[in-house]
Amino acid sequence: MNSVTAHDYAWIRTSPGFRHMTGSGYTLTLIRGWAPREVLRVMEAEPRGIGEGTAGLINADDAHSAEVDDYWDESYVAGAFSVPGENGDWTLVLGFDGGLGIAAPCVETLSKGGRVVAHSTNGGKPIDLFHWFEDGELRTTFEGPSARDGRTPDELVPLLREVGFPLTFEGEHDESAPDVDRKAAVLALAEKLTGVRITESLLQDATYELGLVPEQPAEEWTKVVIDITDAHGERFYREWTYEEVAAASDRARAEADAPVVITYNGPSAMDHSEHEAGE
Repeated sequence: MNSVTAHDYAWIRTSPGFRHMTGSGYTLTLIRGWAPREVLRVMEAEPRGIGEGTAGLINADDAHSAEVDDYWDESYVAGAFSVPGENGDWTLVLGFDGGLGIAAPCVETLSKGGRVVAHSTNGGKPIDLFHWFEDGELRTTFEGPSARDGRTPDELVPLLREVGFPLTFEGEHDESAPDVDRKAAVLALAEKLTGVRITESLLQDATYELGLVPEQPAEEWTKVVIDITDAHGERFYREWTYEEVAAASDRARAEADAPVVITYNGPSAMDHSEHEAGE
């Protein structure tokens, strides 16, 4: 296994292309054992031809965004190409999707008998996520490396330390260790798991197979829960059912659509005339 660290990805902080990725919100996914066209098919993406380099991918995605009337529409154009890595070829998928990531059922399918590694940023005030899937299951995921989840949340601790994350041997944050560029360290971790070295030229010069990824259906929900405990130990807990939220929304919409009545409490024109007559 190579000795890559966060220092090998220092280029991301001076890269215009990576600046666009983080500003727009992106997901970069590496899939072993699947061809680009097969990956896009599993993602139910509508073929959109070829994009030359990240410029071609960006242009195709911008053109799609200009065609969409709904501001909240979450469909996007993804680009995929083949790249050599550990134990064979991998498909790299890049999408400016706001950090949504490939839908979970797709990732489970694509990782069956293989491996999928993804990292993302949602743009704006960033939430940076990392996911490692192996043989259909989520093995490790995290936003901050000391707060991991998944089937085997601690399996990557040695690798996390190797790429530069300040962790103790137990996987806790090491206060005495120097800090690290977390995004650069995540890219180094992805290389550890895939053998794929991401460079600016790799992304910039690749020929992408393009596909329009449809908006994913929203998950059904039955209630909203707010459960907050403040610094003094005081707890606020409240539940609202779907029906209560819907009724409140209908009331707010009716109030917003109601005619506006303006009242005036100042002196009337008659009062003004009487005042002038008295003078």
